[in-house]
Amino acid sequence: MTNHLRTTCCIAGGGPAGIMLGFLLARAGVDVTVLERHADFFRDFRGDTIHPSTMQAMSELGLLDDFLKLPHNRADRLSARFGDKEVAVVDFTHLPTAAPYIAFMPQWDFLNFIAERGRALPRFRLLMEARAVGIVSQAGRATGVRAETADGPLHVDAALVVAADGRSSDIRKAGGFVVKEIGAPMDVLWFRLSRRPDDADETFAQVGRGQFVVMLNRGDYWQCAYAIPKGAINGLRDAGLAAFRAGFAALFPKLADRTVDLAAWDDLKLLSVAVDRLETWWKPGLLCIGDAAHAMSPIGGVGVNLAIQDAIAAANILAAPLRDGTLSDSHLAAVQARREWPTKVTQAIQVAIQNHVVKPILSGEGPLTPPLPLRLLDRVPPLRRIPARVIGMGFRPEHIGPTLSPPPAASSAA
Repeated sequence: MTNHLRTTCCIAGGGPAGIMLGFLLARAGVDVTVLERHADFFRDFRGDTIHPSTMQAMSELGLLDDFLKLPHNRADRLSARFGDKEVAVVDFTHLPTAAPYIAFMPQWDFLNFIAERGRALPRFRLLMEARAVGIVSQAGRATGVRAETADGPLHVDAALVVAADGRSSDIRKAGGFVVKEIGAPMDVLWFRLSRRPDDADETFAQVGRGQFVVMLNRGDYWQCAYAIPKGAINGLRDAGLAAFRAGFAALFPKLADRTVDLAAWDDLKLLSVAVDRLETWWKPGLLCIGDAAHAMSPIGGVGVNLAIQDAIAAANILAAPLRDGTLSDSHLAAVQARREWPTKVTQAIQVAIQNHVVKPILSGEGPLTPPLPLRLLDRVPPLRRIPARVIGMGFRPEHIGPTLSPPPAASSAA
């Protein structure tokens, strides 16, 4: 038997874009239902960088102080090491924001924080173990979602369906959207190694001959993002885990004894890197945001924050027409018009870095020295503000607009 539910906006996916959009719309008085396929938010080896642009929005919502009470590590500067040569490349301290640094925090903590604030609102509904699998349409317009839940099939009627269910979005597939594949020359292996009190504090990138890894300080352990050439995982597996551990130990001699933490290949999670975007992000009654609209490279760790910026822009544009029952296709087109240019520019920069920095490093070509742009950043400190702006704030950062103010009846719950 199929259960039925009616809402104003049904959001498929409880990741950063979906949870933030749901919270903002509900805060503005829109009835929202978010469908999350998993039973909880605990998924390790996900993007866990909360950038200044996101924390600025949290400040505008009056949530930043409580948010920063959660365990996290801060990075106000970033560096890269080429062999034994270290270069300073990013300085966030000059950003004119409420929090001029990156906060490293497990993504599940961020999602739980926003979800808890959402549950305090009368118009916010979050259904866990509810996977959106299809679209209900009428006369060429999306009018709802078909979902599989722990309690059986669910049919959700909605004035708007939002696909925020990631790069492998079921709703995006069901909508028949055209995807432009841009490509990436690398994949990433995520794994953790224990961290000791006398280890370095900062998050940094380490480059070796044919090796590139980013080390994220997670307090009692290092989360490691180890780049490999696209499709190279089978060759690594064939060579054996002992060979992989030995290669990593050669790159980080001080961490050589820590590689025993990698007891099996299951301790390493493969992220197949994809860079793509939709030609059109919407169809009547249906909108894609976040990774469902544009998969980003992990370079710069900006994917999560770009998704949150999508959510803020969408909420600013859609809250009033959803609340008033005046939603039209022009509103959905306005969301794409607002967010498409920042997406394209960010992806272009990521692709350039992938092709001209990461790819040569992984191939082992050329000398093991910092590229000229990084040497300039190291030698001229004011230049480090440029990548700080790009990484920390992005292009066209979004702010919490007046349409997202709680209506009088909901003010006490917000």
